Amino acid sequence: MEVFGTSGNNAYVHKQNLTHVARNPNRLLTLNLKLGAPSSGTMPIFQDTNGLAIKFFIQKDLSQEIQAELCETITSLGGRVEAKVPRQGYILVQPSTAEEERLRLCWTSADRPDRHFVPYTYIDACKIAGMLLKQIFTENGTPITMHIHASIANPNARSALSARIMHSGGDPHASAQSARVILADPNTEIFHHLVLQYQGVADKYIESYLWVKKCIEKGAVVYTPLVYKNPGGRRPGEERTQFTDQDEEHLCNWIAAKIPYKETGGRTGNRLYQQLCDLSGDPEYTWVTRHTWQSWRERYKKNSGRLDTIIARIVDQKKPTPGEKGQYGYVRQAEDKPKRARKKKAKAADESSPSDELHNDMNGAPAPGGSLPTEVAADGTHTFPHAAIAAIHELAVASNAQYPVILPAPLTTAPQDPSNTRKSPAEEEMDEEAQEWAIRIGNAPPPTWATKRKATDEGQSNVDKRPRLEQEPMADISLISQEGQVPPATLVAIANLHVIDQGIRDIAKDYRFTVEEVQEFYDKCGEMGRTRSRFQQMREELQAKFTDDFR
Repeated sequence: MEVFGTSGNNAYVHKQNLTHVARNPNRLLTLNLKLGAPSSGTMPIFQDTNGLAIKFFIQKDLSQEIQAELCETITSLGGRVEAKVPRQGYILVQPSTAEEERLRLCWTSADRPDRHFVPYTYIDACKIAGMLLKQIFTENGTPITMHIHASIANPNARSALSARIMHSGGDPHASAQSARVILADPNTEIFHHLVLQYQGVADKYIESYLWVKKCIEKGAVVYTPLVYKNPGGRRPGEERTQFTDQDEEHLCNWIAAKIPYKETGGRTGNRLYQQLCDLSGDPEYTWVTRHTWQSWRERYKKNSGRLDTIIARIVDQKKPTPGEKGQYGYVRQAEDKPKRARKKKAKAADESSPSDELHNDMNGAPAPGGSLPTEVAADGTHTFPHAAIAAIHELAVASNAQYPVILPAPLTTAPQDPSNTRKSPAEEEMDEEAQEWAIRIGNAPPPTWATKRKATDEGQSNVDKRPRLEQEPMADISLISQEGQVPPATLVAIANLHVIDQGIRDIAKDYRFTVEEVQEFYDKCGEMGRTRSRFQQMREELQAKFTDDFR
């Protein structure tokens, strides 16, 4: 039995009786009339501006409890539940069900734009919002398809956003390809990538997730507007800043003052107009900042025929003299530079060639057959005048003369240094100016100013200097080369004697292998430490394998 009661001016029905009413749709009209709208000071949210109740139809396969609760809420807020689909009103459905698809196919019509399909949670959403949520996300009676991008990663935020879209008439379940609006997080890089990707598609919009809330608050769909971005450049034939008659007058006065006569040239050069713009800090030349120096130059270049006439008129009035101070191209003459007095090099009177010094140090001519020069001591032993040559001799003897040392004979005469050749007084006078800052070209000898001045005093000769102690072998070789005792070919032969290197000889001696074996492995690996460890390991393995018991 139905139980009705009043509390003030508000009517209500018990939930158990609402379940019975939901099972009998024919009695909904009676229920709506008995309940009526609450007579409060404010208009119920489910009534239109004329005070008529908004009609709702509930999907039949919803649970009876949900239907009863919906009936109670709708009627309490001034709405009306219909047993049949209304021509104008709301159809409450459960999304993603077969019945919802059937209802949409049967009752969606362009002739009924005021008939809306909303989820049954729409009633609670309107109750919470305190207003009837408008179906703004529709176009020609169909929902606007939307896609919630994965950049919105929070599942609660995605669910709330989806429900808000459906409550306002949209379809948030479309794919990214078919959706008209893609909602993404604007704080991610993918958002800007999506904007660039779809900016050329006419019916595709990339919006922030906050866009849904803004549209609901405005009560209309407003896409983010497009703004015009200057692509650069200018219109054909149009200049950035228009030249005025005053600009041309200033330009002509400047050219007339700097280059009064066109025959001298320079009016289309860059420097003339760069100098003009350099005067922008001068109060009298503030007008130059209106254009760049390139613009000033192009202005004259493209209108030279007309501007030359104006310049000639200005020149006729002022009548400047060619070469006056301030004209373009004329600069102050440089001061005369005093000539530097150059000292002539004095040659030593008793200058001897490197070959003579080598012969003197070796006490005579070189030994025939490429043998090394020696000196006979008092005890009959042979000594060598240089430590490097003595070391070579010892290495040759230790290697049993398997790799004989072949040293080229010293040169009898040294090549003449062109820098030391005395020139005639006329040539020296001619070269004084031309070669003041001469440079070295290719393999030519260095200029005279770059060579070290030789000592003129015989007592300051390098030969008389005290030799350094504890010098390395390479230092001895360099010393020999500096003194000129050994020809360069001999030094090359000394450097190339890698086959009798002292380190290789030590390895062969320590581990009782031949020099050829050690040298062959060293040439392959190129590391002295690795060579030593290799032959040490080989000797240890041989001793371990071929141990002889002589006891």
